[in-house]
Amino acid sequence: MRRREFTKLALAGAAGTIAAPAIARAAETFNWRMTSFYGPNAYFYSTGPGSAKDLAKRIEEMSNGRIKIQFYGAGELIPANAGFDAVSSGTVEMNYANSYFWTGKSFAAQYFTAVPFGLNYVGFNGWLYDGGGIELWREVYDKFNLVPFACGNAGVQMTGWFRKPIEKPEDLKGLKMRIPGLAGRVYKELGVNAMLLAPGDIFPALERGVIDAAEFVGPYLDRQLGLHKVAKYYYTTGWHEMATTSELVLNKAAWAKLPPDLQAIVENACMACNTRGEAWLQKVNAEAMHDLIKNHGVQAQPLPDSVIEALRAANTRILDEAVAKDPVTRKVHDSYMAYLATYKQWAKYSEKPYYDTILGI
Repeated sequence: MRRREFTKLALAGAAGTIAAPAIARAAETFNWRMTSFYGPNAYFYSTGPGSAKDLAKRIEEMSNGRIKIQFYGAGELIPANAGFDAVSSGTVEMNYANSYFWTGKSFAAQYFTAVPFGLNYVGFNGWLYDGGGIELWREVYDKFNLVPFACGNAGVQMTGWFRKPIEKPEDLKGLKMRIPGLAGRVYKELGVNAMLLAPGDIFPALERGVIDAAEFVGPYLDRQLGLHKVAKYYYTTGWHEMATTSELVLNKAAWAKLPPDLQAIVENACMACNTRGEAWLQKVNAEAMHDLIKNHGVQAQPLPDSVIEALRAANTRILDEAVAKDPVTRKVHDSYMAYLATYKQWAKYSEKPYYDTILGI
């Protein structure tokens, strides 16, 4: 054999040896489990456009079946509130929820779902993707062995349903209300007995008078629960959740096992659902609000200014206390608020004229 031919064969053999592991890894398949804070058939969160099941389907199709995901709603595999720890420990690979359910782990988690009086959907995504938000989110979760993604958004939510009108801050004192996250702590500052109930428990509690008021999401999903049948005062300000982000967390070790192309598929599927779910809710919320007012006698109105200002003051106190106690929260808070200040200035020239002049609202 000539030296040149021998060299070609040797090089080809070496190249094959180098390429083989990469080819094998590219062909590897992954069978993962996704748990959820929400029930297996919960609208928007578990089923429908942009939901957890939609996300799992997109990932499987985009990966050509190399990632298969079995979805488990709350209670089907683990309790609703156990997803964070289950993924952290590697018991399951993925969990779908909202980050503000984990403020007991880190108060900073609140900022990645919604901050009262904070960024709307457009502004939040600007901070998340281009303002350093996603990097901070991953920094906060890293010590828990988690990799987080935004995978949906409910847009602005409604203040909620009340059995009696709210005309001044004093009317809140003594009320029993279903309300999650930081907003619950804010209401407590004004004398509200805030509690967290699962979606399926809200209607019976409101019907029986166990609670006097309840917040869930918005017109479409609230109507699904039948809340309009037991409370007619629907306050719309949405001060507490101007953009409510859904979260997918992955176990860090499981994430590291994915080749780069599959990591890109997961990331882009999450971004697609972040857009798709919010777009769908815009349509169905508009239709549902029209129906609730026209056909069900619902009184939809903003909270009085005096109530809003009392809530704003309480929210500021709580945030100030949180950032004073925890440097991680301060880091996230400072980034979020700096972006909010810049976004406000831009919205003055973009969003405000649109609503004031173009739509004439």
